[in-house]
Amino acid sequence: MDIAVWVIVLLSGICIGISKTGISTLGMVTVVLLTLVYPAKEAIGIMLPVLIVSDVIAVVYYRRTVVWRHLLSLIPWVLVGLVMGYAVLELGSSEQVSFLVGILILLLVLLQLRKLRGQAGAAEKEPSAHPFWFGPIMGVLAGFATMIGNVSGIIMTIYLLSKKLPKNEFVGTGAWFFLAVNVIKLPLYVHLGLIHGGSIILNLWMVPMAFAGAAIGIKLLSALPQRHFQAVLLLFGGAGAIRLIVMGL
Repeated sequence: MDIAVWVIVLLSGICIGISKTGISTLGMVTVVLLTLVYPAKEAIGIMLPVLIVSDVIAVVYYRRTVVWRHLLSLIPWVLVGLVMGYAVLELGSSEQVSFLVGILILLLVLLQLRKLRGQAGAAEKEPSAHPFWFGPIMGVLAGFATMIGNVSGIIMTIYLLSKKLPKNEFVGTGAWFFLAVNVIKLPLYVHLGLIHGGSIILNLWMVPMAFAGAAIGIKLLSALPQRHFQAVLLLFGGAGAIRLIVMGL
Protein backbone atom coordinates (compact mmCIF):
# COMPACT_ATOMS: atom_id res chain seq x y z
CA MET A 1 0.00 0.00 0.00
CA ASP A 2 1.18 3.52 -0.71
CA ILE A 3 1.33 6.31 1.87
CA ALA A 4 -2.11 7.73 0.98
CA VAL A 5 -3.77 4.37 1.63
CA TRP A 6 -1.98 4.02 4.98
CA VAL A 7 -3.11 7.52 5.99
CA ILE A 8 -6.74 6.67 5.16
CA VAL A 9 -6.57 3.34 7.01
CA LEU A 10 -5.07 4.89 10.15
CA LEU A 11 -7.43 7.88 10.04
CA SER A 12 -10.32 5.43 9.76
CA GLY A 13 -9.17 3.79 12.98
CA ILE A 14 -9.24 7.16 14.76
CA CYS A 15 -12.73 7.91 13.41
CA ILE A 16 -14.01 4.54 14.63
CA GLY A 17 -12.73 5.27 18.14
CA ILE A 18 -14.33 8.73 18.20
CA SER A 19 -17.62 7.35 16.89
CA LYS A 20 -17.83 4.83 19.73
CA THR A 21 -17.22 7.21 22.65
CA GLY A 22 -18.37 10.55 21.26
CA ILE A 23 -20.07 11.23 17.94
CA SER A 24 -21.76 8.00 16.83
CA THR A 25 -22.61 9.13 13.30
CA LEU A 26 -18.91 9.71 12.59
CA GLY A 27 -18.92 6.01 11.74
CA MET A 28 -20.47 7.03 8.43
CA VAL A 29 -17.31 8.99 7.68
CA THR A 30 -15.25 5.85 8.28
CA VAL A 31 -17.26 3.98 5.66
CA VAL A 32 -16.70 6.83 3.21
CA LEU A 33 -12.95 6.90 3.87
CA LEU A 34 -12.38 3.17 3.44
CA THR A 35 -14.48 2.96 0.28
CA LEU A 36 -12.10 5.48 -1.27
CA VAL A 37 -9.40 2.80 -1.32
CA TYR A 38 -11.24 -0.54 -0.97
CA PRO A 39 -14.37 -2.10 -2.50
CA ALA A 40 -17.43 -1.66 -0.30
CA LYS A 41 -17.65 -5.28 0.86
CA GLU A 42 -13.94 -5.44 1.68
CA ALA A 43 -14.19 -2.14 3.56
CA ILE A 44 -16.93 -3.33 5.91
CA GLY A 45 -14.96 -6.51 6.62
CA ILE A 46 -11.91 -4.43 7.56
CA MET A 47 -13.99 -2.25 9.86
CA LEU A 48 -15.77 -4.87 11.95
CA PRO A 49 -12.98 -6.17 14.26
CA VAL A 50 -11.89 -2.59 15.00
CA LEU A 51 -15.51 -1.66 15.71
CA ILE A 52 -15.77 -4.49 18.23
CA VAL A 53 -12.58 -3.42 20.04
CA SER A 54 -13.90 0.15 20.19
CA ASP A 55 -17.30 -1.09 21.39
CA VAL A 56 -15.60 -2.82 24.32
CA ILE A 57 -13.81 0.43 25.23
CA ALA A 58 -17.10 2.35 25.12
CA VAL A 59 -18.97 -0.27 27.15
CA VAL A 60 -16.30 -0.28 29.84
CA TYR A 61 -16.23 3.52 30.09
CA TYR A 62 -20.01 4.10 29.91
CA ARG A 63 -21.09 0.84 31.62
CA ARG A 64 -23.20 2.67 34.23
CA THR A 65 -25.20 4.78 31.79
CA VAL A 66 -27.04 2.16 29.71
CA VAL A 67 -30.86 2.30 29.57
CA TRP A 68 -31.77 -1.35 29.02
CA ARG A 69 -35.48 -0.92 28.32
CA HIS A 70 -34.70 0.98 25.10
CA LEU A 71 -32.54 -1.91 23.87
CA LEU A 72 -34.41 -5.07 24.86
CA SER A 73 -37.55 -4.12 22.93
CA LEU A 74 -35.43 -3.44 19.83
CA ILE A 75 -33.33 -6.62 19.68
CA PRO A 76 -35.86 -9.01 18.03
CA TRP A 77 -36.42 -6.55 15.18
CA VAL A 78 -32.68 -5.98 14.79
CA LEU A 79 -32.21 -9.73 14.29
CA VAL A 80 -34.76 -9.63 11.46
CA GLY A 81 -32.75 -6.83 9.82
CA LEU A 82 -29.50 -8.78 10.23
CA VAL A 83 -30.97 -11.77 8.41
CA MET A 84 -32.16 -9.54 5.59
CA GLY A 85 -28.74 -7.90 5.32
CA TYR A 86 -26.96 -11.26 5.32
CA ALA A 87 -29.09 -12.39 2.37
CA VAL A 88 -28.19 -9.22 0.44
CA LEU A 89 -24.44 -9.66 1.06
CA GLU A 90 -24.56 -13.31 0.08
CA LEU A 91 -26.68 -12.89 -3.06
CA GLY A 92 -25.64 -9.49 -4.34
CA SER A 93 -23.56 -6.38 -3.81
CA SER A 94 -23.99 -3.94 -0.96
CA GLU A 95 -23.66 -1.12 -3.51
CA GLN A 96 -26.97 -2.25 -5.04
CA VAL A 97 -28.84 -1.23 -1.92
CA SER A 98 -26.70 1.74 -0.83
CA PHE A 99 -28.96 4.14 -2.72
CA LEU A 100 -32.07 2.85 -0.95
CA VAL A 101 -30.44 2.87 2.49
CA GLY A 102 -29.11 6.39 1.88
CA ILE A 103 -32.59 7.64 0.95
CA LEU A 104 -34.13 6.05 4.05
CA ILE A 105 -31.48 7.50 6.37
CA LEU A 106 -31.76 10.97 4.80
CA LEU A 107 -35.54 10.90 5.25
CA LEU A 108 -35.09 9.92 8.90
CA VAL A 109 -32.66 12.79 9.46
CA LEU A 110 -35.07 15.26 7.88
CA LEU A 111 -37.96 13.94 9.96
CA GLN A 112 -35.91 14.27 13.14
CA LEU A 113 -34.88 17.82 12.24
CA ARG A 114 -38.52 18.70 11.71
CA LYS A 115 -39.42 17.14 15.04
CA LEU A 116 -36.68 19.04 16.90
CA ARG A 117 -37.71 22.28 15.22
CA GLY A 118 -41.29 21.74 16.33
CA GLN A 119 -40.11 21.21 19.88
CA ALA A 120 -37.95 24.36 19.95
CA GLY A 121 -38.86 26.47 22.94
CA ALA A 122 -40.97 23.71 24.48
CA ALA A 123 -39.88 22.30 27.83
CA GLU A 124 -40.88 18.70 27.29
CA LYS A 125 -39.62 16.39 29.99
CA GLU A 126 -41.02 13.09 28.73
CA PRO A 127 -40.37 11.41 25.38
CA SER A 128 -43.01 12.14 22.74
CA ALA A 129 -45.37 9.35 21.81
CA HIS A 130 -44.53 7.41 18.66
CA PRO A 131 -46.67 5.09 16.52
CA PHE A 132 -46.55 1.42 17.49
CA TRP A 133 -44.50 0.66 14.38
CA PHE A 134 -41.70 3.15 15.16
CA GLY A 135 -39.59 0.76 17.28
CA PRO A 136 -39.92 -2.26 14.96
CA ILE A 137 -39.08 -0.18 11.86
CA MET A 138 -36.03 1.34 13.58
CA GLY A 139 -34.87 -2.10 14.70
CA VAL A 140 -35.18 -3.72 11.25
CA LEU A 141 -33.47 -0.76 9.57
CA ALA A 142 -30.66 -0.75 12.14
CA GLY A 143 -30.02 -4.47 11.73
CA PHE A 144 -30.13 -4.27 7.94
CA ALA A 145 -27.92 -1.18 7.69
CA THR A 146 -25.29 -2.47 10.12
CA MET A 147 -25.11 -5.80 8.28
CA ILE A 148 -24.65 -4.42 4.77
CA GLY A 149 -22.35 -1.53 5.59
CA ASN A 150 -21.77 -0.82 9.32
CA VAL A 151 -23.90 2.31 8.83
CA SER A 152 -26.62 1.95 11.46
CA GLY A 153 -25.23 4.80 13.57
CA ILE A 154 -27.66 7.39 12.22
CA ILE A 155 -30.64 5.03 12.63
CA MET A 156 -29.78 4.43 16.28
CA THR A 157 -29.21 8.17 16.61
CA ILE A 158 -32.77 8.83 15.45
CA TYR A 159 -34.13 6.13 17.77
CA LEU A 160 -32.19 7.25 20.86
CA LEU A 161 -32.76 10.97 20.22
CA SER A 162 -36.49 10.19 20.19
CA LYS A 163 -36.06 8.91 23.76
CA LYS A 164 -34.56 12.26 24.85
CA LEU A 165 -31.58 10.64 26.55
CA PRO A 166 -28.81 12.80 28.02
CA LYS A 167 -25.43 12.53 26.28
CA ASN A 168 -23.85 9.88 28.50
CA GLU A 169 -26.96 7.67 28.54
CA PHE A 170 -27.18 8.10 24.77
CA VAL A 171 -23.62 6.88 24.22
CA GLY A 172 -23.77 4.15 26.89
CA THR A 173 -26.99 2.65 25.52
CA GLY A 174 -25.67 2.78 21.96
CA ALA A 175 -22.38 1.17 23.04
CA TRP A 176 -24.10 -1.94 24.37
CA PHE A 177 -26.29 -2.15 21.27
CA PHE A 178 -23.39 -2.00 18.85
CA LEU A 179 -21.24 -4.44 20.84
CA ALA A 180 -24.05 -7.00 20.79
CA VAL A 181 -24.87 -6.73 17.08
CA ASN A 182 -21.23 -6.55 15.98
CA VAL A 183 -20.34 -9.73 17.88
CA ILE A 184 -23.32 -11.45 16.22
CA LYS A 185 -22.10 -10.24 12.82
CA LEU A 186 -18.53 -11.49 13.28
CA PRO A 187 -19.04 -15.18 12.34
CA LEU A 188 -21.39 -14.13 9.51
CA TYR A 189 -18.70 -11.88 8.01
CA VAL A 190 -16.12 -14.66 8.33
CA HIS A 191 -18.48 -17.05 6.55
CA LEU A 192 -18.97 -14.52 3.75
CA GLY A 193 -15.19 -14.15 3.36
CA LEU A 194 -15.21 -10.49 4.38
CA ILE A 195 -12.75 -11.08 7.25
CA HIS A 196 -9.51 -12.94 6.47
CA GLY A 197 -5.80 -12.91 7.24
CA GLY A 198 -5.07 -9.81 5.18
CA SER A 199 -7.84 -7.77 6.80
CA ILE A 200 -6.70 -8.84 10.30
CA ILE A 201 -3.22 -7.47 9.58
CA LEU A 202 -4.76 -4.09 8.78
CA ASN A 203 -6.79 -4.31 11.99
CA LEU A 204 -3.59 -4.65 14.04
CA TRP A 205 -2.50 -1.27 12.70
CA MET A 206 -5.92 0.33 13.18
CA VAL A 207 -6.62 -0.75 16.76
CA PRO A 208 -4.05 1.61 18.40
CA MET A 209 -5.56 4.45 16.37
CA ALA A 210 -9.01 3.43 17.63
CA PHE A 211 -7.76 3.71 21.24
CA ALA A 212 -6.51 7.22 20.48
CA GLY A 213 -9.82 8.08 18.83
CA ALA A 214 -11.77 6.76 21.82
CA ALA A 215 -9.84 9.11 24.14
CA ILE A 216 -10.60 12.02 21.80
CA GLY A 217 -14.29 11.04 21.70
CA ILE A 218 -14.57 11.03 25.49
CA LYS A 219 -13.11 14.53 25.72
CA LEU A 220 -15.26 15.74 22.84
CA LEU A 221 -18.46 14.42 24.41
CA SER A 222 -17.82 16.20 27.70
CA ALA A 223 -17.10 19.48 25.89
CA LEU A 224 -20.17 19.51 23.63
CA PRO A 225 -23.41 21.05 24.98
CA GLN A 226 -26.45 18.78 24.59
CA ARG A 227 -28.00 20.94 21.83
CA HIS A 228 -24.76 21.02 19.82
CA PHE A 229 -24.31 17.28 20.40
CA GLN A 230 -27.64 16.57 18.66
CA ALA A 231 -26.83 18.95 15.81
CA VAL A 232 -23.43 17.33 15.14
CA LEU A 233 -24.96 13.85 15.18
CA LEU A 234 -27.55 14.79 12.56
CA LEU A 235 -25.01 16.72 10.45
CA PHE A 236 -22.70 13.72 10.09
CA GLY A 237 -25.67 11.43 9.59
CA GLY A 238 -27.04 13.54 6.76
CA ALA A 239 -23.62 13.77 5.11
CA GLY A 240 -23.17 10.02 5.33
CA ALA A 241 -26.62 9.40 3.85
CA ILE A 242 -25.84 11.64 0.88
CA ARG A 243 -22.59 9.75 0.33
CA LEU A 244 -24.46 6.43 0.27
CA ILE A 245 -26.91 7.83 -2.28
CA VAL A 246 -24.06 9.00 -4.51
CA MET A 247 -22.38 5.58 -4.22
CA GLY A 248 -25.58 3.93 -5.35
CA LEU A 249 -26.08 6.06 -8.47
